[in-house]
Amino acid sequence: MDTGVRKAASHPMPEIAAFVADMKAVFGEQEIDEAIRRSKAGEPTFYACENGRTVGTPTPTQTNVWRVDGAVRNRHYCAGCDGLCVGTAKSCRA
Repeated sequence: MDTGVRKAASHPMPEIAAFVADMKAVFGEQEIDEAIRRSKAGEPTFYACENGRTVGTPTPTQTNVWRVDGAVRNRHYCAGCDGLCVGTAKSCRA
């Protein structure tokens, strides 16, 4: 009789599981479990999405939000700048 060996099922959200494990190690298991429990009850204390699965409660959608894009992340400061260098990825020579 052939009996197959069952392979342990991998977690459906492996990156989130690793992140949660790290958070538990830093902030304590009780605190993180409480945040997840509250989010499952409808409070926006934790929300994650990975591999088409979600867990928790997302924060309410904001209508007046400002999204950061690459142009803002790659900014630099030029002393005395008049703004002409913005978006050029170069520093001005003011």
